[in-house]
Amino acid sequence: MQAGTAIRGQDRCQDVSPANTRAYNLTMISRFHFSSVLPQDGEVALPEALAHHALRVLRLREDEPLLLFDGSGCEVEARLVIRGKHGFAQLGARHAISRESPLQVVLVQSLASGDKMDWIVQKAVELGVTAVIPVQAERSVLRLAGERADKRRAHWQQIAVSACEQCGRNTVPEVGPLQPLAAYLDGAREAHKLILAPGGERPLVEQPRPAAEVHLMIGPEGGWSDAELAACHGAGCIAVGLGPRILRTETAGLAALAALQARWGDF
Repeated sequence: MQAGTAIRGQDRCQDVSPANTRAYNLTMISRFHFSSVLPQDGEVALPEALAHHALRVLRLREDEPLLLFDGSGCEVEARLVIRGKHGFAQLGARHAISRESPLQVVLVQSLASGDKMDWIVQKAVELGVTAVIPVQAERSVLRLAGERADKRRAHWQQIAVSACEQCGRNTVPEVGPLQPLAAYLDGAREAHKLILAPGGERPLVEQPRPAAEVHLMIGPEGGWSDAELAACHGAGCIAVGLGPRILRTETAGLAALAALQARWGDF
C-alpha cells in the first residue's frame, strides 16, 4: 500500500447530481457500504451480512429508504425490497457527495493491546484520516505476524467500513499491512512526518500549515524507545508535543487529529 491510498474510484460517479457536501443522516436513514460496484440503476441483491443486519438487527421493513455507497465517492438512494429471507435494493438517485476533509492525514499507529486498536481505527476514520498504517514498535505489547496479522488487518478494515457507514463518508480509508517501524520509515522518505513524543521540539499548534499529506506518528503504550526516536529523527520526522500531560496511545492520536482538523481541516 502506498501511504494515503484509500478505497477510491470517483471516476465511476458519472451519472450524478452536482457534487456537494450536504449534511448526512438528518432523517436517520439507514446507511450501508456495498462491497461490490453499484450499477447505475435497477435492483441489486444485498450481500448476506448486509441483508442480515438490515432485516434481522435493524428490522427494516419493505420499501424503507436506504443509502448505499461502494467506496467510489458516490451515495445512492435506494428502497428495501424483501423476498422471503432475502433483501434487495431498488436503486434510485445517485449523488456525488464528498465529506472528506481538505486536510489529508495518514495515521501511523504503533500496535496497541486489547481492543484499543479497534477504538483508534474507528475514531480516526470518524475524524477524517485518509489511511491508517499499523507499525510494530519495540515496546508494543501486542505482537502480530503472518496469518494473525492478516486477519487482524481485515478486522480493522471492516471497522473502518462501519465507521464510514456511521459518519457519512463515501470514501473508505485503507488500513495498511502491519510493518516494522524501520520498514515504514524506509518507504515514507518523502512524506511530511510528525511524531508525537513527550518533550517534543515544539507544540503541534506551532507547526506551519502542511503543503501536502501529513503522516502523524503515534507510539505504543510504553512510548518510543531512544533508538526509535533516533531513527525517526534521522528519517526527517519532526517531533511535536501536545502540552505538558502525557497522553495514552489511544488518546494521543485522536487528540492530535482533532487539533489538526480544527486548525487546517473542516472543524
